[in-house]
Amino acid sequence: MTRYFLAFIFLIHGCIHLAGYAKAFGYGNITQLTKEISRPAGLMWLLAAILLILAALFYLFNKETWWMLAVPAVILSQVLIIFYWKDAKFGSILNIILLIATFIGYADWNFNRMIKKEVSGLLALQQQSSTFVPQHKIEGLPPIIQKWLKRSGITGQNNIHTLRLKQKGVMITRPVGKWLDFTATQYFNADSPAFNWQTKVSLMPLIYMTGRDKLENGEGEMLIKLLSIKNVVQPRHTMEITQGTMLRYLAEICWFPSAAMQHYISWEEIDALAARATMTYNNIKVSGTFFFNKEGDMTAFEAMRYGEFDGKSSLEKWHICSKDYKTFSGISVPSRFEITWKLKEGDFTWLKIELTDLEFNISKMS
Repeated sequence: MTRYFLAFIFLIHGCIHLAGYAKAFGYGNITQLTKEISRPAGLMWLLAAILLILAALFYLFNKETWWMLAVPAVILSQVLIIFYWKDAKFGSILNIILLIATFIGYADWNFNRMIKKEVSGLLALQQQSSTFVPQHKIEGLPPIIQKWLKRSGITGQNNIHTLRLKQKGVMITRPVGKWLDFTATQYFNADSPAFNWQTKVSLMPLIYMTGRDKLENGEGEMLIKLLSIKNVVQPRHTMEITQGTMLRYLAEICWFPSAAMQHYISWEEIDALAARATMTYNNIKVSGTFFFNKEGDMTAFEAMRYGEFDGKSSLEKWHICSKDYKTFSGISVPSRFEITWKLKEGDFTWLKIELTDLEFNISKMS
């Protein structure tokens, strides 16, 4: 609805500017504009109208560069309003609204440009080999991991080097807070373990946060911005963030099961339905336990992960529960999750995710 509302303002404002063009060229009886408008000035009114209408269409069809049309449109519109202030001064209100929206549009574009650069670097690290995962390669792994890999359908498929997935869900920032809707897109590289997760979280109508979580070159980083402008969480590299980010990567190999055989992951059998995975990369080591049902489907992942609570970082039990499965390109993966911090005060389920799309071995961002 927000998109349609803003596009409507652009369109209405553009149509109003057509009145100046009509007045200059004698089309109709434009009594609302009392001051005479020359034909050259009328052409400026027409140009402003065209730019505003084009900006509306670009915005409506989700073209990131819409703001490039909006900037000259709003400037030209305001200059004309100043020259014809007595008749057109209330148009300044619309221009203020559009100027704020345009600044936010630029901020979104700039944030997305950063993401594109990071993702391009991530995808460039993939190996070119597309060899199949042979049956014998899974031998030596704990029996339940072998069963999981076979059931996922990965054997006989191409090794997964990169992937792109899309998500939707809800999150909550504190136990008594409000559930917030979000959408996200995530890219992975399994050869040189890395991911880039971009999200947009709706706070209220017209207000949102953009965020990016990434693992790159063995370092984790989180960035959260209000309206893509104001940093809510500053980008920083710490041991706690990197540990948490690597654990997240480890848990999420359930979406690209062939990564279970990567050189940086080792396995230890716990019992018939559980195995501990240890990921070692750039001299950093993290471990977590995967749980499965008798059929070999992953049911949960659990690890001790650093989190921030009441402004302080502490090591807490982090639990992921898988709720459903879907098949993408012949590979069966968990598609719904609930993520819970198991704190001494009680369980805090803060994130519910649904996987909506998944594509393997991509070479470019889309």
